[in-house]
Amino acid sequence: MTEAVRPLDPAATRMLADQAFSRTAGAPLVPGNDVRILRDATENYPAWLGAIASARETVHFESYIIHDDDVGRRFAAALIAKAKEGVRVRVVYDWFGGWATPRRFWRGLREGGVDVRCFNPPRLDDPLGMLARDHRKCVVVDGRVAYVMGLCVGRAWEGWPEKNLAGWRDTGVEIRGPAVADVARAFADTWAACGNRIPDEDIVPAEAPGRSGDIPLRVVATTSGTSGLYRLDALVAALARNTLWLTDAYYAGTPNYVQALRAAARDGVDVRLLVPGHGTDLALMQAVSRAGYRPLLDGGVRVFEWNGPMLHAKTAVADARWARVGSTNLNPASWVGNWELDIVVEDSGFGHEMEQMYLADLANATEIVLEQRRRVRAATVGARKRKGTGGGGGTRAAAGALRIGNAIGEALGSRRLHGPSERRLMVAGALILTALGAAAIVWPRGVAWPFGLFCAWMGLALLARALRTRARPVTPPVAAITSREERT
Repeated sequence: MTEAVRPLDPAATRMLADQAFSRTAGAPLVPGNDVRILRDATENYPAWLGAIASARETVHFESYIIHDDDVGRRFAAALIAKAKEGVRVRVVYDWFGGWATPRRFWRGLREGGVDVRCFNPPRLDDPLGMLARDHRKCVVVDGRVAYVMGLCVGRAWEGWPEKNLAGWRDTGVEIRGPAVADVARAFADTWAACGNRIPDEDIVPAEAPGRSGDIPLRVVATTSGTSGLYRLDALVAALARNTLWLTDAYYAGTPNYVQALRAAARDGVDVRLLVPGHGTDLALMQAVSRAGYRPLLDGGVRVFEWNGPMLHAKTAVADARWARVGSTNLNPASWVGNWELDIVVEDSGFGHEMEQMYLADLANATEIVLEQRRRVRAATVGARKRKGTGGGGGTRAAAGALRIGNAIGEALGSRRLHGPSERRLMVAGALILTALGAAAIVWPRGVAWPFGLFCAWMGLALLARALRTRARPVTPPVAAITSREERT
């Protein structure tokens, strides 16, 4: 007789789970950290400025957007003050995210002694290169404390108290302990992508930040095309047993991820998604998100819209023991296209804190439900809806284009469109296609010439790159210089 297969003991199960998470995310579990949740700008900004003021050696600051307003100038003054004290201050901003910030702002930082770099500006020899954006947000001071967050720098996050307008809802974390080295090396990778590497004396060794607590976490630093967090989000959805609560600013789930959420809900997992309501800063993205409600609601996923100003947080908590905070949105642009930075915490105490924060947010949210006639409608369960403030956009347009394409494809196929959101997407796609077709018929040169110039530009850029290519050894990213085996 065949011997019965014995179940794995708990220790072996934990080892397999850790192996699956490490390989999926491309990030090892780092024990011995202290992690503090920071809610909104009221807690994040003072913590960052306090750490910057205490710097003695280095300040590394990375943000998708830094606005030239009183908040941006407050941070600029703090960074310049440290640079004048001899602290080595480095700042990275994204070209697309910072396009509205005038050059005088960056020039002022440089003249004040701050080393400033712009991530991936347009280049004639790389026409499509600009699609990859640096959407990361982090601060690392002296290699001893790090901040990872969804917040950028600007007045929108603080709000306008004098006008009784609240700031954007967002979440960040403060990290102390060995994982600070991983955040520091993630910044070093971005810095190297913009020019010369950080000098060796400013690279934080893996063993440098000593144990500071008992919380294990992973620092997931994804780059264009790596999709580590996309795989991890799907894995967590598959492994969640009781709860999976998600907060996202620009939701546009892929079919695979939607299926993972639906499967979890069918198995009895309490799956919830909290997204912006009328306070959104990007109306098109809200239409994209709403077009994706029906498959979630049909599958048993609960959807809520935030009633306050813009909800910009990107967080998740599952079973009160796994939690994520960072810059990655639940859409293809973040999962696949951008450079993103998140921390994934595996600790029940931290998980319970995240759950309590989530429940507090739901108290100011409206649940979206299906009526008996299968129509999507809002069922108010929180505070009354109110409009928020405006704000800037980002690479969410890529996700929007994808969802418009999906809506068109589904309409041309067998599935009927449901609800005004999907109809609006269909109308937008129809108008774009009709306008292009009419332009090609009425004014063929107006379409042919730009298309021909673009093709010529692409061909010359590829040829130039091919001619410049030389056989040379591949330089590993900074984050890979110190092996994980050495750490353990």
